[in-house]
Amino acid sequence: MITATIILFLSVFISAISQILLKKSALKKWKNSLREYLNLYVITAYTIFFTAVFLDLLALRKVNLSLVPVAEASSYIFVIILSRIFLKEKLSKLKALAILLIVTGIIIFLY
Repeated sequence: MITATIILFLSVFISAISQILLKKSALKKWKNSLREYLNLYVITAYTIFFTAVFLDLLALRKVNLSLVPVAEASSYIFVIILSRIFLKEKLSKLKALAILLIVTGIIIFLY
């Protein structure tokens, strides 16, 4: 069960990485619309996303389903942190508050 829980959170983290890659691609100017949708960022992001879906399916066979919303909520935290690191986005007070509320909700749920 612990392994399945780790796999579930790993899939959520991998999905967040996929979102960052898609945003990185969207921020770039491409020569034509074909390149906009068929470039290394997009192809890698969707490959990573399908890997995350596969990991989700593995985890869902063993993990308690009531844990899934908690794992999915953690994706917001991962995206904010990864956006700060890779996209150099600022961590506003509102985003910090959002992280705090999500973490509080996860802690309340787990205990």
